[in-house]
Amino acid sequence: MTEPQATESRTPEPQATESQATESQPGRTAFVFPGMGPFRFTDVGEFLLTNPHARRRLAIADEVVGYSVFDRYRQSDGDEEGQYAAHTQIAFLTVCLSLADWAEETLGEKPELCAGPSFGQRAAVTYAGSLPFEETVRLTADLARCEEEYFAREHREAVTHCVIHTPEESLRKALDELDDEGEWHDVSGHIDRGFYLVSLREPVLDRFKKRIGDLGGYNMYTMWPPVHAPSFGDLRRKAEEEVFGGFQLADPKIPVVSDQNGALLTDAEGVRTMLLDTFNCPIRWPDMVETMRGQGITKVCISGPDNLFGRVNSTGENFEVLAIDARKAMRPRVRQRSARRARR
Repeated sequence: MTEPQATESRTPEPQATESQATESQPGRTAFVFPGMGPFRFTDVGEFLLTNPHARRRLAIADEVVGYSVFDRYRQSDGDEEGQYAAHTQIAFLTVCLSLADWAEETLGEKPELCAGPSFGQRAAVTYAGSLPFEETVRLTADLARCEEEYFAREHREAVTHCVIHTPEESLRKALDELDDEGEWHDVSGHIDRGFYLVSLREPVLDRFKKRIGDLGGYNMYTMWPPVHAPSFGDLRRKAEEEVFGGFQLADPKIPVVSDQNGALLTDAEGVRTMLLDTFNCPIRWPDMVETMRGQGITKVCISGPDNLFGRVNSTGENFEVLAIDARKAMRPRVRQRSARRARR
């Protein structure tokens, strides 16, 4: 069993000068590719169908997987089983990277580094140049099959649940009670003050949610397949042995911030380790925030559907936040500006 990590140990302290923009040292920008939560076809369908960057990337993805990603995603919208299916993951990846393409071209955003908590890792390493898009699509499809095989045999009842407004001592109390009952659990992520990901068995989920509510916390969504649990070491080994041997990563052209510990990754080996560690190492967004502040980042562009990382306190307190989403890209005035630039 893992315990929630102490929240004070890496919480950024106000510092100043090296992380704040000044006249002599202008602010720096980072692209953040969000983790994958529930997102609807109605929010991104038109963007995928009409945006030139999205259409180009979808054509590549279709060629790699041998079917229409757009069609499968549209047909499975609202289907609980399709929520995290391979085609949905590829659609999410495509949206995030296409929005980054659009932001760079239309808004002139040029990141100094990039970060991708959880599933956002894959978009981050692709944008940074460590893996071509077509290879990331293939990796995503292969890993989806790998995870499906693993969870068909191991941890078959496991899910990952998000809790918010839950102080560390309250979470610890709820987890201690699971320990007393002999119930398995892992802390899979620390997102913000009072905001955690917890992996546990689905049969005890309702009871856990009620206990979190009784302790004054709030329950968000639940994910399957479960993620980032230290107990999933065998899944990491399976992915390394069966999947990653077929992929060659390059050094990133811009640094990538690790979502496990905030390390600044500048070589292929570091990127590969991060991608593998995602299976059994909790994510720690506060560590990523601390690293970006230390690198002088003052603005983060959240590239993709996000109701989490761009909204938590630690992000808003430390950075100017620009949400780059499909609706913004589809606004008529912005579309016209983009079309004019394309004609030049």
